[in-house]
Amino acid sequence: MRMKRSFCLLFAGWLAVFSLAGCGRLKYDMDYQSVTGISGFQVAVGQKADMAKPFATDICVVSGDVMDEEAIDLAGAEAAALFDLNGKEVLYSKNAHERLHPASLTKVMTALVALKNGSLDQTLTATDAVKITESGAQLMNLKPGDSMTLDQALHILLLYSANDVANLIAENIGGSVDHYVEMMNEEAMRIGATNTHFANAHGLTNEDHYTTAYDLYLILNEAAKYEKFNEIIQMSSYQTTYTLASGKTKEVTYNTTNRFIKNEIQAPANISVIGGKTGTTNAAGHCLILLSKDTNGSPYISVIMRAESNDYLYQKMVELLNQIN
Repeated sequence: MRMKRSFCLLFAGWLAVFSLAGCGRLKYDMDYQSVTGISGFQVAVGQKADMAKPFATDICVVSGDVMDEEAIDLAGAEAAALFDLNGKEVLYSKNAHERLHPASLTKVMTALVALKNGSLDQTLTATDAVKITESGAQLMNLKPGDSMTLDQALHILLLYSANDVANLIAENIGGSVDHYVEMMNEEAMRIGATNTHFANAHGLTNEDHYTTAYDLYLILNEAAKYEKFNEIIQMSSYQTTYTLASGKTKEVTYNTTNRFIKNEIQAPANISVIGGKTGTTNAAGHCLILLSKDTNGSPYISVIMRAESNDYLYQKMVELLNQIN
């Protein structure tokens, strides 16, 4: 009897502790943390959904390569992935977690942080930070004292991929380029892009500047929540007038670098490319990330990194998008 009574008291105490701790069917939030012994993925696959709301509930999760027997041959690219946003399903994955140079795909994060922290009508004024001397770097040739709105700058950043505009945005929104890069890294950690580290706002080569195909999906998925971002990436060209340091105005027109949007490359039947971002450097190779939709309006994100040539990049992106059908 004494043993039975002790067991009952022990069981009652155990039940009380676990009730207070939130086990059973008591719902509680579990926010993402970059340093934790339990990942959202582990909770999602190992626990019932009504016991906790893990970080990974609303995103696609992939731990390795995902290919069927008839998968496309992407030997000429280092990494690639295709994500079904509504179905939370990874349709294709090759080296999705390999850290690689992203080139100008970086500018998706640059735009995201600007949209989150800036105002579209605020005036940005150039300083010496816009002086970029790297050979071959894409520039609109801003000079210190030149000015434009954030709205104008985002159009030129995402369509024409001007590296000096990236620094213009960074310094004016972040107070300094270095602080803005810190904001980019903080945002990456917040959304779960833990294999990403930015060293600049434009994507020109730096050994400490890297991301992954999977992290780029997370970044574009977050950026696509902003109406202005979606509006810009669909445009084939942009014309505007900005103010020079002298006070005079200058009219400029820039075309998109995305060959799908320029109608140079056709997407597979029943797939519409909404837009995306291109990127090319010697270290990164040829890179492309896209937001697309099927005939039902369901969204998909596709990405290819370090392709051997521009033609190969677009050829394989068409094949990757065809996996949707």
